[in-house]
Amino acid sequence: MESGGNSLPSGSDGVKRKVSYFYDPEVGNYYYGQGHPMKPHRIRMTHALLAHYGLLQHMQVLKPAPAKDRDLCKFHADDYVDFLRGITPEAQQDQLRQLKRFNVGEDCPVFDGLYSFCQTYAGGSVGGAVKLNHGVCDIAINWAGGLHHAKKCEASGFCYVNDIVLAILELLKVHERVLYVDIDIHHGDGVEEAFYATDRVMTVSFHKFGDYFPGTGDIRDIGYGKGKYYSLNVPLDDGIDDESYMSLFKPIMGKVMEVFRPGAVVLQCGADSLSGDRLGCFNLSIKGHAECVKYMRSFNVPLLMLGGGGYTIRNVARCWCYETGVALGMELEDKMPQHEYYEYFGPDYTLHVAPSNMENKNFRDLLDDIRSKLLDNLSKLQHAPSVPFQERPPDTELHQVVLRDEDQDDKDERWGPDSDTELDDYSNPVPGRVKREYIEVDRNDSGNYHKHSDRGRDLDMPFKENASSKVSVVVPMAVDEPSIKEEQDISKEVSDQRLR
Repeated sequence: MESGGNSLPSGSDGVKRKVSYFYDPEVGNYYYGQGHPMKPHRIRMTHALLAHYGLLQHMQVLKPAPAKDRDLCKFHADDYVDFLRGITPEAQQDQLRQLKRFNVGEDCPVFDGLYSFCQTYAGGSVGGAVKLNHGVCDIAINWAGGLHHAKKCEASGFCYVNDIVLAILELLKVHERVLYVDIDIHHGDGVEEAFYATDRVMTVSFHKFGDYFPGTGDIRDIGYGKGKYYSLNVPLDDGIDDESYMSLFKPIMGKVMEVFRPGAVVLQCGADSLSGDRLGCFNLSIKGHAECVKYMRSFNVPLLMLGGGGYTIRNVARCWCYETGVALGMELEDKMPQHEYYEYFGPDYTLHVAPSNMENKNFRDLLDDIRSKLLDNLSKLQHAPSVPFQERPPDTELHQVVLRDEDQDDKDERWGPDSDTELDDYSNPVPGRVKREYIEVDRNDSGNYHKHSDRGRDLDMPFKENASSKVSVVVPMAVDEPSIKEEQDISKEVSDQRLR
């Protein structure tokens, strides 16, 4: 393993970044059901690769504090959160009306531990935002997050809670402007909808468009009211390759960074845009996908990296492992080290996979037209004040919580190398073997609420303001006032422990 490399920045951007990585060892035990393409087990596989490539020792490894009801209700409707908390596989037949109302049951099935799963992945994304707000890391990673389809009042596209919206709301407590970038093959509709009418969040989504879930993300969808031109959609066709993708990504994102000047960036790294994905139809290589990470990293702005889609799970693990290396500024050898899921990666046992020879339907004139239209939209925005790309440090001290991974050998035998296609049974979860500590702090704020519609498109900010919540360690700012002082209410402290 080397520093630098062809896929990594050179010169000043080759400098190492401080990275906080969130992982719950139980997350891989959740199971959507037989034949369902979404497999949280891919997070465990990714973690195993990170461990055996030696990347964990270069990051602060943290177990997220589970998001509480009140945290989730900062965006989601109270009755929807109540439903998620109470629904079980045994009880669902008695709640058919509620299941239909909240769009739960088919793509978004009820499974054992559903609410705990939501709390876990949302907690990691919000926790990453808190770390960035306090300036204790440059990049925060939560591969279990990135579930971008969930709406205020309903589940959608395998997503129940929109951890991305919750993380952005956390970042807005410190940063005047936050940029969201989505490279999942599916349109980031839930995040776009939440911030469609505000100029404090810009959403940019690169996605397959045309007779494809969720059916939204037309280039003409540009935002509403104060948010006009703050939503950018890049509609793509089947078979797009690395070169074509970068011919759009770099000029568009370069202009976005110049004009919008965000204080923080959230990058959703959905791996279903890779070549050979079970549900996807793009033709990106892992290095091509990671080039987006490399490019956004180069601006040296606080960066939250999240997972998302990805249904050929051996390639998802490959991709997110490699992109963790990009975040750290470390190049990984292609030859894969032996580890507990090694048999998934045969017959080559390499980190990278070659793209296919599928036809690229994204012709040059079409790409030129898309790029021209989006750059024209960006030219209509007034430039943000010219300030350095750096965050304002918060006033209160952050108390770190580190977990130390002592045993990576937590293989769950029921997950065989063929599980990309189907899983036939679900046995008892394997206990996690990670020492973990975290501290939670109660706070009570006034319960003032914005009035908003179900679609969230007539809002200035589509969330509950100053809602009472329970957040790990930090007492954050009010979102609409990025400069007000924080108040500290910490019941006990934990000492810093950094991974050696």
